[in-house]
Order: sequence, then structure tokens, then C-alpha cells
Amino acid sequence: MKFLPILALLSIAFFHNTSSLTASPAGKDNDLKRAKVIRISSIDTTGYEKILTYPEEDLEEIFAEKMDSLVTSWYVQNAFVLDSISLVQATDSITGNVVPDSIYIQRLQNLNSFIDLSYNKTVNSVINLYTKRNSRRNLVEVMLGLSQYYFPMFEEILDKYDMPLELKYLPIIESALNPRAVSRVGACGLWQFMYGTGKYVGLEITSFVDERRDPYKSSVAAAKYLKKLYDIYGDWHLVIAAYNCGPGNVNKAMRRAGGSKDYWKIYYRLPKETRGYVPAFIAAAYVMNYYQLHGLKPKQPTFNIVSDTIQVKEYLNLNQVAAQLDIPIEQLRDYNPQYRKDIIPATKTKPYILRLPHNEVGNFIDNQRAIFTHKREEYFPDNKIKVPNSKYAYVPVDIKGKDKIFYKVKSGDNLGFIASWFHVRLSDVRYWNNIRRNLIRVGQRLVIYVPQGKGDYYQKFDKMSFTAKQQSIGKSAVTASTQKAPVKIDPSYVYHTVRRNENLWTIAKKYPGISANDIMRLNRISNARTISVGQKLKIKSKS
Repeated sequence: MKFLPILALLSIAFFHNTSSLTASPAGKDNDLKRAKVIRISSIDTTGYEKILTYPEEDLEEIFAEKMDSLVTSWYVQNAFVLDSISLVQATDSITGNVVPDSIYIQRLQNLNSFIDLSYNKTVNSVINLYTKRNSRRNLVEVMLGLSQYYFPMFEEILDKYDMPLELKYLPIIESALNPRAVSRVGACGLWQFMYGTGKYVGLEITSFVDERRDPYKSSVAAAKYLKKLYDIYGDWHLVIAAYNCGPGNVNKAMRRAGGSKDYWKIYYRLPKETRGYVPAFIAAAYVMNYYQLHGLKPKQPTFNIVSDTIQVKEYLNLNQVAAQLDIPIEQLRDYNPQYRKDIIPATKTKPYILRLPHNEVGNFIDNQRAIFTHKREEYFPDNKIKVPNSKYAYVPVDIKGKDKIFYKVKSGDNLGFIASWFHVRLSDVRYWNNIRRNLIRVGQRLVIYVPQGKGDYYQKFDKMSFTAKQQSIGKSAVTASTQKAPVKIDPSYVYHTVRRNENLWTIAKKYPGISANDIMRLNRISNARTISVGQKLKIKSKS
């Protein structure tokens, strides 16, 4: 089947580390502070009690760490337009007012979910992170766009195993729909399987292949695993909690709660990072269904990112494909995240799948021999796999001759945004500032090295608004301060002059049979957002 293969995309997967509020009966857990907490199953909240949540800034820090992988992924940089931020106020488009709890409750009830969707303060807090933070809304809209590719696949698999279709929201809080996501503890892929669990559910994990990152195979494995958990607990809240922290921790919590199988009664006995997991799931379900009422719109890719597959029966390196088909290697890696070292270790007895942009499959078939023989001895001497020293060896950029500037971190920033604003690699920003795990704090001063003579231009970013910095993406100091050299027109080609508000996808639509990828290849464009108004693009040969 065809589906989006990617992405190093959106970072709403901070929820493992949130704690929550619960609606436990009065008189229980007397060490907790008294408060009113709303549950759909009991609108009369008298006597319900509160468990303190993590501060919102802690949620934000966890949130930002995976946000970076979205901002710097090849597809988000190239297929989605992120050059402006919607400044919609945190209001409801129907009422025009801040949404009251009663409306949230009614909307969740109207979903008629097979899985109980309770409502409380922590659910509200997570919904706010999705819908009210201007620095996040744009990326939530990207996730909404990605869901249109991933959700049909999830639903088909869940239906096959007779599972609630609402479980399709789990990858949102697990990985933010990023098949290459890796957690702090080593969980991997869309469904964030740990190594042991991945092997247990039958996924192949070797030095070259990690099927935890394969969108389809990991989704099948997740459905089977969730079904086994439901056979154990018979309660979807407990299943979701066990998926996050493991059945052992849930069993301990149940024992400490006197054998109770009520998630809200064992809530306080669960690991702290798991307490917010069910509320986060509920918030994700809410936002994916009611995003329009908060002024959110799914962002559509600026060019077709649907893929198709080719079966490979001999060793192949993704770099061979990239070179012969003139496809960016980063794009191929996002299409094939399961291949850890760019190597497909296929043989006649054990074939593997290569995923390509759907319009490149014919090119692969036509050029198959040239692809497999390209630098064959370099990649596979004596037809044996040459193991690279590392997956993608990091070499810091040479700072000799570059201007050194400083940037003060503002609220809403993350390293992915900052790297894109200054047109530098995220890995270099980490290296220059001795940063681990992408964690930065408001007020922190970061060292950035920019092209010589452009320091004054980039230093202005320290005083610019978030929206202005986002709008600068795709404009380098060179294009902002100098005119590009005139393009030498080749009369044998059709040309298009870029107009205001155009992108590669809208331009390609004007020329039947031409795709955005075709334009990128013909003009040797590696980043779709670098085109500028007035630029002349080759479209096709007149012949």
C-alpha cells in the first residue's frame, strides 16, 4: 500500500514525562490536596481530589526536545511551508471566548469513543499546548497533515485485529508521527518500541535493519502487542498505561491499590512519567477531531510525498540510488528509516523493500543496472558489505573565516528553529555550545558561526520577533542583501519566473506532467524553500 514513509517530523511526543490529575473518590489518598476535577463519567465533581501536575515549563522542555527532530527533518524543511506563524488568539472560533470545561466535556462525549475519554486539568493543559502556543501551532498543523497519510494505514491494521480505531492516536503521543524518533531511553520508531519489546513482537533489529522504524511493520507489531495487553487487563486505560511503562509497573500499581483495575484509582501508584500518558492520549484525540474549532488547519505538503515500493534482492546502498536518480540522500533516508547505515542487506533468499517517491519507481526500473553497478566495489568490495565507521559520521563545520555572533534564547525557541533561522546544522549548534539532548533554557546565550561578512545581518535576529524569524527561513544573508547573478537562459528549455506566494508545488501544477521533484532536479535545488520571487526556474525541455 502507499503511505507517507517519513518523517523526521513533529514533536508532540513529550507526554511520557507528564503527570496528571485524577478523579479519585473522596476519602481516598488523604495525602493529596482537595480540589475539583471533572470526569466525563461524573459531571458532578464534588469531593474529587487533585494530584499535582508537572509545571508547564517542564512539559515545554520535554516537548521541545522532539520538536527539534521535526524542524530539521528533510521533509518538513522541503515539503511543508513553515514561513509564517498563525497568530490566532487562544479562543474558540464558535463562541469567540475561552473554551469552558463544560464544552470540552461535551465535545469529548460526542466522539462516542470505545475508549473512555475523561476530562481533567491535565487534559486541558495538554490541549492548550497543542492549540494556544503560537510557537507550536504551525507544527501541530504539519502533524495534522501527516495524519492524513498515516491514519488510513493505522486504521486498516487496527481494524484487521479488531481493535478500537482510536488507538491510532497513540503514535502522536509516542513519536509525533516520526518513524525515526528515538527517546532518551532508547525507544524507537512511530510506536516507540524498546529493543526487548521489539524483538518480542517479532521485529527484525540488527546492525543494518531496525524494523521498529518501518511504519507498516511496526504498526502491525503494535496492534498485536496492544491486543495481548487487552487480553491481560480488559481495560483500555490500563492497556495504554502498560504500553508506556510496561505491564510490570502496572501490576505493581494495582497490587498497591488493593487489586483495583480502575486506572484513576491506581493512578498515584504509577510511575510519574506514566501518569500523564492517558490524559495526553485523550488530549490528542480531542485535538485531532476539533482542531478546526481552534483555528488550526492541516498543512498540506507543497509537493507529492506519496511513495511506492520496489523489492530488492541484492546488496544496495541508498547513496547508489541517490546518485543515479538524483534524489537527495536525506529524502531517501526519510523514506527508508529502517536501514540504519544506508545499506539494504538484501539477497535472493531474503529480499527487502526499497521505498521511493511514487514517480521515481519507473526511473529506478529503467536504470536498475546502472544503480546497482554504481561504485559497486567502493560500497560492496568482492560483493561483501563494507561496514561504515558510523551511520552518518559527524564532522564539525570549519569555523575558520566565519563571523561569530551570539543569540539569546527566547520563550518558544528550540534548537531546530534556531538552526533553521541561521542556516546552520543542528549538530553544529550543539557542538559549538556543548549541548546534549537539545535542551536549552530561556535567556541562554548561544554561539553561532555564520558566513564571513554576514554577522551584522544575522545579529539582528536577536531582536526579531518569532514570526519574523520564521518568515526569514529560506532567505540567506546573501539573498537578502545582494542580487543573484542573472540566469543564463537556455532557449531549449521552458522557464518560469517565480511570483509572490508561489512555491514549487503550485508552480508544477501549472505545467501538466511536471512534478515539484522534477523542477528541483532540473534546477539542482536541494531545499524547496530557497526559491525567491523573480527567480527563473527551468521547467522542461522544449523538445
